[in-house]
Amino acid sequence: MNKYNLNGLTTKKAEENRKLYGSNEIKKTKTNTFLSLLIESLGDPIIKILLIALAIKLVFLFKDFDWFETLGILIAIFLASFISTISEYGSEKAFNKLQEETSKLKCKAKRDGKITLIGVDEVVKDDIIYLESGDKVPADGIIVKGDVSVDESTINGESKEAHKESVKKSNVEEKNKLYKGTTIYTGTCVMLTLKVGADTFYGKIADELKEKPGESPLRKRLRDLAKLISTFGYVGAFLASTSYLFSVIVVDNGFSLDRIIDTVSNFRLMMDYLIYAMTLAVTIIIVSVPEGLPMMITLVLSSNMRRMLKNNVLVRKMVGIETAGNINILFSDKTGTITTGKLVCNKIIDGSLNEYKKESDLKDDNYSKILKTSMVVNNQSMYDNDKVIAGNSTDRALLSFFKPFKVIGVKKIKQVPFDSKNKYMITVIDDLKIKNLIKGAPEKILPNCKYYFDKTGKKSLFLNKNRLERIIKEETKKGIRVIVLATSNTALETFFKDLVFVGAIFIKDPVRKEARKAIDLTQKAGIQTVMITGDNKDTAQQIAKEVGLIKEDKDLVITSNELNEMSDVELKKILLNLRVVARSLPQDKSRLIRVSKEMNLVTGMTGDGVNDAPALKRADVGFAMGSGSEVAKEASDIVILDNNFLSISKAVLFGRTIFKSIRKFIIFQLTVNLCALSISIIGPFIGVDTPVTVIQMLWINMVMDTLAALAFAFEPPLKEYMYEKPKKKDEKIMNSYMVSEILITGFYTTILCVLFLKVPFIKNLFLSNESFMTAFFGLFIFAGLFNSFSAHTSRINILAHILKNKMFIVIMAFIVIVQIMLMYYGGEMFRTVPLTLKEFLIMILFAISVVPVDIIRKIMCKKYGKKRSV
Repeated sequence: MNKYNLNGLTTKKAEENRKLYGSNEIKKTKTNTFLSLLIESLGDPIIKILLIALAIKLVFLFKDFDWFETLGILIAIFLASFISTISEYGSEKAFNKLQEETSKLKCKAKRDGKITLIGVDEVVKDDIIYLESGDKVPADGIIVKGDVSVDESTINGESKEAHKESVKKSNVEEKNKLYKGTTIYTGTCVMLTLKVGADTFYGKIADELKEKPGESPLRKRLRDLAKLISTFGYVGAFLASTSYLFSVIVVDNGFSLDRIIDTVSNFRLMMDYLIYAMTLAVTIIIVSVPEGLPMMITLVLSSNMRRMLKNNVLVRKMVGIETAGNINILFSDKTGTITTGKLVCNKIIDGSLNEYKKESDLKDDNYSKILKTSMVVNNQSMYDNDKVIAGNSTDRALLSFFKPFKVIGVKKIKQVPFDSKNKYMITVIDDLKIKNLIKGAPEKILPNCKYYFDKTGKKSLFLNKNRLERIIKEETKKGIRVIVLATSNTALETFFKDLVFVGAIFIKDPVRKEARKAIDLTQKAGIQTVMITGDNKDTAQQIAKEVGLIKEDKDLVITSNELNEMSDVELKKILLNLRVVARSLPQDKSRLIRVSKEMNLVTGMTGDGVNDAPALKRADVGFAMGSGSEVAKEASDIVILDNNFLSISKAVLFGRTIFKSIRKFIIFQLTVNLCALSISIIGPFIGVDTPVTVIQMLWINMVMDTLAALAFAFEPPLKEYMYEKPKKKDEKIMNSYMVSEILITGFYTTILCVLFLKVPFIKNLFLSNESFMTAFFGLFIFAGLFNSFSAHTSRINILAHILKNKMFIVIMAFIVIVQIMLMYYGGEMFRTVPLTLKEFLIMILFAISVVPVDIIRKIMCKKYGKKRSV
């Protein structure tokens, strides 16, 4: 008689237990409101500088034109913050939809003496829960009646089914326990609930994940860049305003001390000079501060997040997509990621050692009928139209070998389910020739098989048994699971005395077709992939070779035991050659992440189980599988909706595209920046007080910031990015290639502008000084425009893959149209007059010269430089 009370709880007692022991609801991470995300986005380092610049502009808001830039900065801050908030808020909403699936689950509980359906969150301690095949266990408890096989991969990462049975002794053992979040494969049972909510194993892991996420490598780089740019701008502003004052006070007075004193003594004149100098300084600071950068970063993140979702990659946190491109080492689960996670019949071998790899290999003979009957009838799975449902993964694999059909004339009388002790399953059928259908482990069935069925369905002496045993042994080493089918005509109690061999079924979790290609792609991208699996060492090594993880003798395969015997120092020595960890335990992942980060490697981790959650959280990028546990998804940065390793490589590509796009934009922006500052500083010393007016400078600022941000934000993901090594964790956002382009193009454009202003021959090509200064304004803009084509690609051909970014073409066309309108109709406000066709073409000829100069630089970089691209 069962010592546990199976009567269940009353509604009143259930409420008392809820108050006493707590709810079964796992407290989800607090969802950020739109407003809180918007406020948080204002903490971006570059936006902080923009806010300071805005404050300065508001203080000096006394010139007619100043409202234009003030409004521009406000719009830039608003757009950058607003767009990033929309993106993150949208991702949170998408993730919340995934979480809702769990809260909608129901289970069968005994309440008030009746079995009733209740929500999983309503389960309380001491509830009696009824479970069957396919059910998710709603809480932690013990089996008080029945036996089941359970998928515990969400808890321990093991794909192997665990056999659980009812409590028979006074002390409870592991085989009697069920855990929240696991799934019943086969059998039925009654569970007594012992722990709910946060007290469950599932809940305790979820509680570990509440630590605040760290700053991404990209954010750190941008923070440093913001400081550099602001310093650059402040120094430039000081030099420009000082040079202007020096020019109007000293140079314009011919260095005469008396005239200088007279000028300084003229209060009204000096106030005009000082106000203009301060206005110039503020303008240069505004031009220097890249208000387009945060907006560009947000746009590029948002656009790529949408692209990634179409590729089955859901970005939960922007930090994930920012960091994905820089991953150095990726720890990946095997089951469901590198393999399909779905068992299939690889082949069938009969008593004559004939192989059948697909249904069409079988002929319509008596042997095939016996084989089909054995596989389909002695099975707990079933056909539901074109699908195979119920049963365990092995049963489903057997049925999936055939197209759905119905066995006619065979009636099941009794079934003895498979258990871990006996290692076989028997189905007693109502048949004149065959009474029992048996399937089980080779070591249990084969020794008792004296005969086998030949093609005609007749019994023959089983002479190939020893050869078959050797084949099975070799296949088992490769990670293949083997099930042997047999029949018997004796009574159930003595069926082992008269076994006739039907066939050996070879079952495997096949490697995904695209896995080798995806792993090869990540290897070419400089990413070390380490496969984490619960398989034995031989099996793991075989799969690793099949997918291309192991290619050289130095590639290492170690077991969890071998890993635990190593000190951290020893592990660091072999880590870069590590390819597989076999027989892995949950704690192995966390240790591997910790040691990798200590080696300054950007780490990625895939996982689907509750036990994977802490490691997913600690990794620089955590990839959760779409079919995984909710705790794993919540801990992750990115959810791989199709569980496919290829999708992870796509995430890496998009991450690199983002970084490349940001670098391209910075090259373009700082090149224009350098030229604008240089001309503003040099101008007064060569007799041109204002080579570019403040209002022209503001239009230049809009071109190089807001409009360019839109143009570069939609750069396409190029396969060539996957042939580069990942960026180092401490690598600055500016590299030598970028510096060479900024300095060479920037200084060339500056020299070009100085020559344009000072060489009499050039000035004489224009009809008037007004048309000459109009052409200079056009030269500045069009030189920057042509440079944008050079900046968008590291190739010699500046039009390479240009059609893949239609937004770039649209924006550049818009700038051309507006610039021409300003030159011809800008009038006094923009200090422009209409140019003749000849004057316009001369200006374009000078401007386009930046292209061949940069082509020469690219050729030299490819030939001699260490860095050959952004």
